[in-house]
Amino acid sequence: MTDHSAELRGPAVEGSEGSEKTIHFLNREISWLRFNLRVLEEAEDKRNPLLERVKFLTIFATNLDEFFMIRVSGLRRQVAAGTGGTAPDGMTPSEQILAINRELNVQFGRYDRCWKQDVLPSLQEAGVRILHYVDLTVREQDAIQQYFQRDIFPVLTPLAFDPTHPFPHISSLSFNLAVLVKDPERGDCFARVKVPDVFPRLVPIPTDKDVALQQMGLGGAGKVQQFVWLEEVIAHNLDDLFPGLEVVASYPFRVTRDADVAIEEDEASDLIEAMEEQLDQRDFTSAVRLELDATTPEHIREILMRNLQLPPYLVYTGDNPIGMAGIRELYALERPDMKDPPFLPSVPSCLTKSNSLLTAIREQDVLLYHPYDSFMPIVEFLREAANDPDVLAIKQTLYRVNPKSPIVDALMEARVNGKQVAVLVELKARFDEENNIEWARKLEDEGVHVVYGVRGLKTHAKVCLVVRREPEGIRRYVHLGTGNYNVVTSRIYTDLSYFTCDPAISHDVSDLFNSLTGYARMNSYSKLLVAPTMLRQQLLDRIERETSRHRQHGDGYIVFKMNALVDTQCIQALYRASQAGVRIDLQVRGICCLRPGLPGVSETISVTSVVGRFLEHARIYYFRHGGENEVLIGSADLMPRNLDHRVELLVPVQHPRWRELIINDILTVGLRDNVQARRLFADGTYERIHAAPDEAAVNSQQWLLDHWKSRS
Repeated sequence: MTDHSAELRGPAVEGSEGSEKTIHFLNREISWLRFNLRVLEEAEDKRNPLLERVKFLTIFATNLDEFFMIRVSGLRRQVAAGTGGTAPDGMTPSEQILAINRELNVQFGRYDRCWKQDVLPSLQEAGVRILHYVDLTVREQDAIQQYFQRDIFPVLTPLAFDPTHPFPHISSLSFNLAVLVKDPERGDCFARVKVPDVFPRLVPIPTDKDVALQQMGLGGAGKVQQFVWLEEVIAHNLDDLFPGLEVVASYPFRVTRDADVAIEEDEASDLIEAMEEQLDQRDFTSAVRLELDATTPEHIREILMRNLQLPPYLVYTGDNPIGMAGIRELYALERPDMKDPPFLPSVPSCLTKSNSLLTAIREQDVLLYHPYDSFMPIVEFLREAANDPDVLAIKQTLYRVNPKSPIVDALMEARVNGKQVAVLVELKARFDEENNIEWARKLEDEGVHVVYGVRGLKTHAKVCLVVRREPEGIRRYVHLGTGNYNVVTSRIYTDLSYFTCDPAISHDVSDLFNSLTGYARMNSYSKLLVAPTMLRQQLLDRIERETSRHRQHGDGYIVFKMNALVDTQCIQALYRASQAGVRIDLQVRGICCLRPGLPGVSETISVTSVVGRFLEHARIYYFRHGGENEVLIGSADLMPRNLDHRVELLVPVQHPRWRELIINDILTVGLRDNVQARRLFADGTYERIHAAPDEAAVNSQQWLLDHWKSRS
């Protein structure tokens, strides 16, 4: 990747020397990129099955797409406007873009080597071949050409670019070919051909044997295990699109656009219509990245940069196929020998002993840890409530829901059965807006009371309330989670679910829903910690309580498990606790702006990150509190957006058994991980933790797969 440092004026260092902020905080964007590097390390790790390594390459590429659409686009807007100031680490927006480019320059090199020199040859050895079009046999090319003529050609639309044809619009993340043709009358001409996304990115190639059998009328192709890139199929058949012209060359390219949708809610009379209008404009926002093949000549590069209004420092070239997220299609291959072994999630015995989930919850609180525990009890909880004649009402928040959702089906069934059903569907859940709009309309069609979120905030809390008439009176049952009501992601994200009918918690949840659906203003709750009103302050108070306790008794201890730690107030509170001697263990999967191990500042703080088979997604906040062991779980990471601009909640785990289980079998085992865990150093780098010679290897996720059932 070319270094364009001179084009973004500013020093090539992470902040200004002498700044306290620079010393005490790591940069948010670089920290995220280093999380993505840990994802890439899983692709590099030969201990992982081959198609799982392909999956991690896909995740790395997809994550990077979103990073440019949201984070880099925001920095570029700040650079263009001359605004933004400095980040807590001291870097200006320009300096951050420079640092991003330097970090990516290293990561792209590792990605290229991993794919070309390791994964691709290993796939070929395993019988899965990804070929270039020119390497196909004549018979295989004929078969692919027939497929092109029959299926692909009718969909293609070449668009010319010349004084009478404006530069065509390039939609975000679309694959394109920049085509040079020679016209007998006009000379050299430029055209763009969009690679349709309705076809597989990796086109299956029937082997010579399969083609011969087809020609003899002896059945269809066998199990195809070789592929060619779709853009190469189109590139080698461009003559059909430009008859009478000479196709000189073609070069693939891809554009990423700003996807940070902003809604002026105060001016929107209908939020759902305003959101749809913004989504329609997403493909017409500013470009923030141009990806080119390394062979692209300079004049083609200049045409694209000029018309996309992109500076050179946002142009990336490489030797790999552009948009490597397309290799995700390989994971669908029926090759169990190249995937992680399947496992069967458990269901706690306290639920299996009863025919009714509501009865089981009435007897005791219930804790589930997904994906080790099945997600189906949450679905059954709603189904039972939908069909129970004594259930009067159901209230629920929905943030990200899978396209075919049994959760939404149960809510609609409840309304058909005469229940009062109110659902807050968060329309502003990024990249799920269209899906959520569709669900909101379907729910409304069934008569469900649908709320589209809270003005000025995203509702990120995961909570469901069931109201039931019982002989003793009205009883409320609550489910609170750290993850989405999404059956698909529940199989790959580690998340906690907590069922309770505790009167104080259920009363708090009722108050929360009244504030979400009506005009109630709640600034404090009996048991729940709720953002944006008091959650940050209540956590800061608990950190200070542990600090004071340690000064008196010397036994202060804090463990946090979360996705991201960015909030400066929380980081400073943890620094103060460390300076008082409190031992602090932080398990932060992704972004961490805290610098552990700084002399006199954070010497008692350790930070680890586990990246493995499952995406660590649970949020847990543990305070020893003199042996009283307070454990909070919920939806909130320690980031300004979560604490100031979202409706989030944390709930105390009150049942002693579940509280100790979280401490001993989730937090403690996570801290013992010396296989998948990486340790963060003060300079922002990570290093994989290895077992000592006399120490047993502990992979926390595998340990939970092996042992969690016995604890249910």
